[in-house]
Amino acid sequence: MLRYLKYTFWTVFWVLVLSFLHYTLPQRDIVRIVDTEVRRVDFGENSIFWAQADTGQDNEGVNRDVRFINAVKENGRIRVYRNEDTGWGWPPYFKLDSSNLQTEAADLVSESRANPQWVILTHYGWRNEFLSIFPNAVGVRATDDPNQRLIPWFNILVLTILAGLALGFFRMTQWFRREKIDPILEDVGETWDAVDARADDARDNARGVWGRFKAWLATWRGKPRV
Repeated sequence: MLRYLKYTFWTVFWVLVLSFLHYTLPQRDIVRIVDTEVRRVDFGENSIFWAQADTGQDNEGVNRDVRFINAVKENGRIRVYRNEDTGWGWPPYFKLDSSNLQTEAADLVSESRANPQWVILTHYGWRNEFLSIFPNAVGVRATDDPNQRLIPWFNILVLTILAGLALGFFRMTQWFRREKIDPILEDVGETWDAVDARADDARDNARGVWGRFKAWLATWRGKPRV
C-alpha cells in the first residue's frame, strides 16, 4: 500500500512540475497574422490564467480591455493570442511593451491568403476553449520560411540547468542520508539489538531460576513423611 502511495505522490509531483514548465517556458509558432483587436474581457474562475493590466494602470477591476492577435498556421489551424504585460510578476518575462508589440503585429498583418507574411510569434501559456484561456504573446518577428526549423535553445538551457540542480540536490540528499542518517539508524539498531539480547538473557535466567526452583520442589515430593 505504501509503495503505491509513494508512486502516486511522485507521479502527481512530476506531472505538476512538467505542466508548470510547459506553461511557463516560451514556445514559438510560425503563423500569418490576420487581425489584431482589443476586446473587453470579464474575468471569472479563469482569472489566474490572465496576466494584468498594463503597468501603471488599475489592476483591481473585474474586467478590462485586452489586446488580441489573431493568426493562422500554414496547415490552416487557428491561433489566437492575448497580448498583456507581465510586469515584474510571474512568469518573469518582464514584458512592459504590449502596446508596442500590438503595433508590430498590426504592421505584419498578411494582405491575403495568397500573399502571406509569415512571422515567428513567441508566447507562453496554453489555449483552452473550454476555459477561455489564451497564450500570451511576448515577441514577434518576420520570416520568409513557414517551414523554418525552430530549435528551443533557451528551453534546452533552462531544462539542463534544472536537471543539474535536481541531480545535485539528489546527490546531496544521498550523501546526507549516508553520512548522517544511516549511522544514527545503525546505532539505534545496534542499541535495540543489545536491548533484545539483554531481554533474552533475562528471560533465560528467569527460566533457569524457575527450573531450579521446580527441581528443588521435586526433590521434596519424593521424601517420606516422618
